[in-house]
Amino acid sequence: MRVVEDVVLMGSDRPLRSIDRDEELLLAPPRPGKVPMKLSSDHPPLTVVHHPQQYRAQPFAPPRGLYENDQIRVEWQTMDNRQPFYHRNCDVDEISYQIAGERTLMTELGVVEHRPGDFSRIPRGVAHDNYGRRESHLLFYIPAPVAEKVTAASSSQPVSPPFPGWEPGEINEAVTQCMGAHGHDIAVFPVDERQLLDRVHDEEDRLRVLRGGEEVGTTLLYEAPQFRLATVTTAPGGEHRYRRTLDADEIQYQVRGRRTLLTQRGIVDLEPGDLVRIPLGVAHTSTGDEAGQYISLLSHRELPQIAETSRTADPCSPERLAAAREKAPR
Repeated sequence: MRVVEDVVLMGSDRPLRSIDRDEELLLAPPRPGKVPMKLSSDHPPLTVVHHPQQYRAQPFAPPRGLYENDQIRVEWQTMDNRQPFYHRNCDVDEISYQIAGERTLMTELGVVEHRPGDFSRIPRGVAHDNYGRRESHLLFYIPAPVAEKVTAASSSQPVSPPFPGWEPGEINEAVTQCMGAHGHDIAVFPVDERQLLDRVHDEEDRLRVLRGGEEVGTTLLYEAPQFRLATVTTAPGGEHRYRRTLDADEIQYQVRGRRTLLTQRGIVDLEPGDLVRIPLGVAHTSTGDEAGQYISLLSHRELPQIAETSRTADPCSPERLAAAREKAPR
């Protein structure tokens, strides 16, 4: 099958160039060469991390790390309780995406009631706490400042009490650096919770809740010099265009729908709750028989997986490629 490969850079809306390709050759292992070189078969296949979107009861624990480098970290968290402290980041903006359930985010800039599909960004230096009800969410720690690229769907508000049954308690605040990673506390000390939340009346700024686009295509939500976060809404069918990003690793999180990811590091079926990392310079596309949506994070620096692997991509073969293409409606 003839396809087109778009060679792109992270910050550009237009390809550097578009190249006609034979799909089977694009995904095939290299021919034996006369000059010693590292072959693509020496590179490991793509790996998938999976966390169920449906809530499963478990004791409160710190967020689980998924991908991390020295500037960006991606985590998954689930809660059916109150976080036992307020947190204040020294070095990063903290973005969250609500996967399932309900979560009250309490901050000095007001209260946000998160529902599935909501994104919010906590600027560096803003104290925050969470009260989750049978919920799960993703966290993205990004060097500040991060710019918001779409109009907000709603914003934080002064709410007292922040949720039914709330009473100010004996609680601590933790100030952290290094993206809040374990062992990087700078100071932990008691705070007056009511006094902290009442600061909203002296603040002009508010947290803004963003939502991904529902029309087919890419909606850029957040941007920083070496980072992009977007939602990608897909229609049934198979693209005959591949994308090769020259300057960024891409992390994809499948929000809804099922699709097959075709890459030069293997072919893998994705379902809601799956995360996968596509290294920079690897050509890839998707095919499937249902509509869907995924989150796309682009990192200019390598963003290695630190979570346990759930499954691994299949090697590409003419038979595996034909089976993936057969799923797409004609």
